Amino acid sequence: MADVPSDAPEHCPGTSSDQAGKSSACQGCPNQNICASGAAKAPDPGIHAYISIWLLKLVSSVALLDVDICGPSIPKIMGLEGEQVHQSGSGWSPVYVEDNLAVMSIGFLLSSPDDAVIWRGPKKNGMIKQFLRDVDWGEVDYLIVDTPPGTSDEHLSIVQYLSGAGIDGAVIITTPQEVSLQDVRKEIRFCKKVKIPIIGVIENMSGFVCPKCKNTSQIFPPTTGGAQRMCEELNLPLLGSVPLDPRIGRSCDEGKSFLTEVPDSPAAVAYQNIVQSKSSKPQQASLY
Repeated sequence: MADVPSDAPEHCPGTSSDQAGKSSACQGCPNQNICASGAAKAPDPGIHAYISIWLLKLVSSVALLDVDICGPSIPKIMGLEGEQVHQSGSGWSPVYVEDNLAVMSIGFLLSSPDDAVIWRGPKKNGMIKQFLRDVDWGEVDYLIVDTPPGTSDEHLSIVQYLSGAGIDGAVIITTPQEVSLQDVRKEIRFCKKVKIPIIGVIENMSGFVCPKCKNTSQIFPPTTGGAQRMCEELNLPLLGSVPLDPRIGRSCDEGKSFLTEVPDSPAAVAYQNIVQSKSSKPQQASLY
């Protein structure tokens, strides 16, 4: 059940249920009084106020929030390892890649990139809430939230805290093989259950285009039709397919922009086409 707290008893009716805090299963639960009062059903007002203010001031800038608490990779990918978050009178200052690209990640708060974050759900939720409430994002056109795979605490927290801000939707990333599509179908059902619109699906590692002969090889064969067939079956838009390119991995390891390093590659062109097809209007928030 999507609205069951991580520390709830076995037969918890869920925070949005009419029986929240009132059923026999609620006896002894630390959340009983909050659920019984109805407060747990409402979105967090502080979060939504701040997000709404930030997103109403739309200017040509982007904020990237990494909520992969246990495996933060955004600092490495963006070339920001070693950077620190600074406190100001208006809150935490995000780290800037450029003047119009702000980034926040728990990776900036660790003493070493190799430090393990061993947290249970409530502590993860508190950190995500702090990222949304206390970070001075400034004026942004897009808030892009990079989530880990799956349908866990991070996803539930983002859905709850941003519900009042109006999430434009989720962009679902998959690879062609069925083992990946099985997980992605679960994520799609999660989005439908919590009423998040699905902007579309991107198929990553979709064939390998040889940089010399330009022929395409299927490194991960789409044995069940890949993202295209899944999108047809579930009536979802396929935003595009990004071919496998070892230079993407190298750019990520070196913290360089692949789009700048190899702008004419098939993968870079695919990225450009995907973004251009979906950037015709400002969005309040996008969930990845």
